[in-house]
Amino acid sequence: MMRARTVDELVWHMPTVARLAENTWAKSFAQSIQRQSRRRGWRPSPKQLSVMQALVSDLFAHGGQEEGDFDVIE
Repeated sequence: MMRARTVDELVWHMPTVARLAENTWAKSFAQSIQRQSRRRGWRPSPKQLSVMQALVSDLFAHGGQEEGDFDVIE
């Protein structure tokens, strides 16, 4: 069973997702979320939230690897 993560927790992991992503789209997405999250009152759209959850789940699923491959987005 997958644990639901808060938006703050997901945003916290976006720099790591961006750093480890081999997929250019995933890296750009994580960097975009980092920028957007600095806006006062910003909340992710339902689609953004879903992608963020998938990327962070993939990050932890591949946590023992040197680099993540983030297959979720491909």
